[in-house]
Amino acid sequence: MKYESQKIALAYFAVAMALFAVQTLVGLLLGWIYVSPNTLSELTPFNIVRMLHTNSLIVWLLLGFFGAAYFLIPEESEREIHSTKLAYLQLIILVVGTAGVVVTYLFDLFHGNWFLGKEGREFIEQPVWVKLGIVVAALIFLYNVTMTVLQGKKTAITNILLLGLWGLALLFLFSFYNPGNLSLDKQFWWYIVHLWVEGVWELIMASILAYLMLKLTGVDREVVEKWLYVIVALSLFSGILGTGHHYYWIGTPGYWQWIGSIFSSLEVIPFFAMMAFAFVMVWKGRRDHPNKAALLWSLGCATLAFFGAGVWGFLHTLHGVNYYTHGTQITAAHGHLAFYGAYVSLNLAIITYALPILFNRDPYNQVLNMGSFWLMSGGVVFMTFALTFAGTVQTHLQRVLGENYMDVQDQIGIFYWMRFGAGIAVVLGALLFIYSVWVPRNEVIEPGAAETPAE
Repeated sequence: MKYESQKIALAYFAVAMALFAVQTLVGLLLGWIYVSPNTLSELTPFNIVRMLHTNSLIVWLLLGFFGAAYFLIPEESEREIHSTKLAYLQLIILVVGTAGVVVTYLFDLFHGNWFLGKEGREFIEQPVWVKLGIVVAALIFLYNVTMTVLQGKKTAITNILLLGLWGLALLFLFSFYNPGNLSLDKQFWWYIVHLWVEGVWELIMASILAYLMLKLTGVDREVVEKWLYVIVALSLFSGILGTGHHYYWIGTPGYWQWIGSIFSSLEVIPFFAMMAFAFVMVWKGRRDHPNKAALLWSLGCATLAFFGAGVWGFLHTLHGVNYYTHGTQITAAHGHLAFYGAYVSLNLAIITYALPILFNRDPYNQVLNMGSFWLMSGGVVFMTFALTFAGTVQTHLQRVLGENYMDVQDQIGIFYWMRFGAGIAVVLGALLFIYSVWVPRNEVIEPGAAETPAE
């Protein structure tokens, strides 16, 4: 570790991993509720459990992004973080807000209160006071990292990372606008949800992945930066106009049917470019880096993001198809593989790379770490196929033939059992990952043997 302020990342990664465990365990509970619907129905309804699952996912991914920024920006900028105190204050605000959200959801506190109660808008259900706290934390973060970059060395990686982080914060401001018209509400809602995961989050992903490739492969920075700019241009070009593929739910003029379909079809290109980028960098570098697990997660991230966000996204992005499939289990299949591939794997990759350096020791438990990759990835991929088949049957029976929703659910129950089985594998993989990166192995150091310094 070159800079003392990089240790800030440890606190962010620790909280992120705690929420990661919560998210996967709650996801397993949701999978069980699908096969046994009355489970906890009076104590904690399904919609509340689902809110905890999706909200904990978003929060821990954001904490992972923040931690990654605090880890790599000092190294890229060649200077300490502007203020470590502000960084820890930001984390405290986010933790308090997260605790407030959980308590509010579970006990339905302040029901109907516009400021203290939950809003009920998917993914942005947080009470207004928590959203204000998130904005304050985001402003602290942006000030802290921007000042660090402005006062230090500028690189393509930090420039793209800052662009993504600023976009993330600014787009979240739409969550404060809650119009009475449902179509208008959905339009601005997609400005957050779509332009996050298919816009600015892709910039963050590309910059962190570029940093990992730079460190793990030893390829020249100039080569990495050229790829980075191409990927970012493709992401923004396709992602922004691709918002129109939500045509039937956002009340835009008819020509957006074609704009949305055409440009969202092109969204597969930047994800293919990221996958090609990762493998070409490894091939060009030919470097035998000691942290094999971090390299596996990086390559896995690029590959699974291409299939989850790219291929599975393309499957139902055309407006003529999306009209029938939107909101079915096909959406769930795409969502699970896309989020896991693009953003979960990315965070686990940077955590796998960073922790040995932050602890100043060699990469450890690598076999267990790589085992967790295959266990989790295999579980998510199997889950995706199960949900894809479930969604295909559901679309035909419910949306085409017009059968009742619950009658269709009974007929696709076998796929929900498959998803639950896959969920067990994912949870075991997640717990194995947490153990492998945080719990050091006991080593017997032979007399006279020197420790290999961490990179």
